[in-house]
Amino acid sequence: QVQLVESGGGLVQPGGSLRLSCAASGRFISRYDLGWFRQAPGKEREFVSVASWNGRSTHVADAVKGRFTTSRDIALNIMYLQMNSLKPEDTAVYYCAARAQGADSFGSWGQGTQVTVSS
Repeated sequence: QVQLVESGGGLVQPGGSLRLSCAASGRFISRYDLGWFRQAPGKEREFVSVASWNGRSTHVADAVKGRFTTSRDIALNIMYLQMNSLKPEDTAVYYCAARAQGADSFGSWGQGTQVTVSS
């Protein structure tokens, strides 16, 4: 039903920037909310951001507010996470996820992309 492919991760120095992309495909994908989550080793998965299916609403978690922004190209079904002023504590595997209209949880997940912030 839904396929999600993340890209853009890598190694960056503290204070640097990265832009993650999530390419989404599948039947009715244009009606799915798309979100970003991250998970550091030994820690629980953490919500990062979400972009609504129609692009009218975005939300960024308090932990990254002011540094991260998310956006969605509706026509291409690509969601972006622009990460600025990166800190070592941002190091994690970042996952793209999709939530169907009316669903109460994100049911589809990508494979993840590693973000490492280190000098």
